[in-house]
Amino acid sequence: MKRSEINKQIETAIDFFNQHSFRLPPWAFLTPSEWNGKGAEYREIRVAGLGWDITDFAKGDFAAEGLTLFTLRNGYPGRVPYKTYCEKIMIAGDRQVTPTHFHWKKMEDIINRGGADLCLQLWKADERTEEITDAPFTALLDGVAKNFHAGDIVRLHPGESICFEPYIYHQFWGDGGAALVGEVSTVNDDGGDNRFLQSLGRYPLIVEDEPPRYCLCNEYPA
Repeated sequence: MKRSEINKQIETAIDFFNQHSFRLPPWAFLTPSEWNGKGAEYREIRVAGLGWDITDFAKGDFAAEGLTLFTLRNGYPGRVPYKTYCEKIMIAGDRQVTPTHFHWKKMEDIINRGGADLCLQLWKADERTEEITDAPFTALLDGVAKNFHAGDIVRLHPGESICFEPYIYHQFWGDGGAALVGEVSTVNDDGGDNRFLQSLGRYPLIVEDEPPRYCLCNEYPA
């Protein structure tokens, strides 16, 4: 992705969050030069990977396959006391797909916080081969157990949610516009707990065509 596109997507996200009355913490708006002056008191943000995360999964077509995320809180090994939970706010654009993946460890609730409908397609993974299976499975929709078949598509209207256990393959997208998507989960580990069906990069390959206006979650100065 071009840096100019990342800058634009963050500005668009800020406007979208404001439209839906979702407020970000003050440090979300710090510039890279302002981050250079932040010391050890900001360690939690850096180590836990909080903040902006704009990704095209290294595929080069953000509008078709991409996601805008902001991680608000997260745990990490070595933190005392150990924080066992994570919260994110995301934007899934209209027909913008987050590619098929599951998590080995993380359990997560995905919540439609507003905007358009959110569609999710689901499969059960084989825990030995990690391949998609035809097996039926159960997931919780707003706390209610529902039975699913391989490839079923769930449509979440604003206010609705689904809970995934590990080894549930899922891809998702906004339908009819951008969806404001919340995630509440156990600790998020993007370095070691994402199993994509196809081999993908988790972060974009950035072309620096203009200066960054914000730091991404993996770009904070030490």
